[in-house]
Amino acid sequence: MASEITPIVMGGAAWSHQLNHDAETRPVIPVILNAFDHGIRTIDTSPYYEPSEKILGKALADPQISSLYKREDYFLMTKVGRIASEEFNYSPSWIRESVERSLQRFRTGYLDVVFCHDVEFISDAGVVEAVRTLWEFVEQGKIRYVGISGYPIDKLVRVARLCKEKLGRPLDIVQNWGQLTLQNTKLRTEGLRQLGEAGVKMVCSSSPLNIGLLRAQGVPIGRLGDWHPAPSDLRLAVSKAADLVAEKGDDLASLALRFAVRETARKEKGLPAMALIMGPGSVAEVESCAAAAKSVRDQNTQGKFGDLRDDTVLDKEGVQSDEPLVQGVREILGRWIDFSFESPPKGWDVEAGKMGKVE
Repeated sequence: MASEITPIVMGGAAWSHQLNHDAETRPVIPVILNAFDHGIRTIDTSPYYEPSEKILGKALADPQISSLYKREDYFLMTKVGRIASEEFNYSPSWIRESVERSLQRFRTGYLDVVFCHDVEFISDAGVVEAVRTLWEFVEQGKIRYVGISGYPIDKLVRVARLCKEKLGRPLDIVQNWGQLTLQNTKLRTEGLRQLGEAGVKMVCSSSPLNIGLLRAQGVPIGRLGDWHPAPSDLRLAVSKAADLVAEKGDDLASLALRFAVRETARKEKGLPAMALIMGPGSVAEVESCAAAAKSVRDQNTQGKFGDLRDDTVLDKEGVQSDEPLVQGVREILGRWIDFSFESPPKGWDVEAGKMGKVE
């Protein structure tokens, strides 16, 4: 599987109302074509990112794309379980309905990966049973690989261990967000080895900008308003860091992307392979992501494809060049280094899958 997922993945949240008011009117076909041309041939989305699956599925079936790329030329990842901000359904019946709906939306006979989405919001036992249901689709040939996604690393590790113990087979893949970034590297320091010990072969790190926090213009505001979990003092520290980077003739988002690409590409013996999920919503953003990914590569190393499908061999001079600015940003962030958000929020009942009663 590690050889099938491209090192850089196109995230589908850019086509959601959570992040963008104009999700339906964004030029999705040029974005996909540009991403594929750069070698970004893996797409990750979710029904929760409404209407992302519908938009991407329609675009992939358009002759502008389908005439150039066959289904086996790209890798599709989606999710089940999360329906809305405070609505989850991990029942076997809903898991089955959700998978079949995704197959229809993408007009395909199979999905490469299906994740249980944001597993911290339900019980460990509930996740294990959902994974069991997804294995049924693997046996039917409708899903190739099964995984879980979520934020708290301890939950991901615990559930991965339980799946191996209770189901007799390890998870194929795990996705975590916002914790292999310029601000927070806990996925590497606290999770990667443990996930590998639980049998996980592939780990995807999403949101290298920490859902839009690590950029000069601040957090994104979509139809849900300002939902970003970053406290005001962290936002202020990021703003100061962005000013420092600008003074040095660089851009915080670009620096953060380069940092995340390097961290994801850094291989350690015995640890799971990694891929980085970025979320470009325009051709310009694809170009920015591709430029950041290519800028950290050793230009003297030619891979099999000559694009972002190839493993990244890091440019050591580039690493050294960025290091003073990376350290300057991290000094400004100070106490916010490795700060993790609270997920689920206080009062959430994981057994019921909803907010508990306020006493």
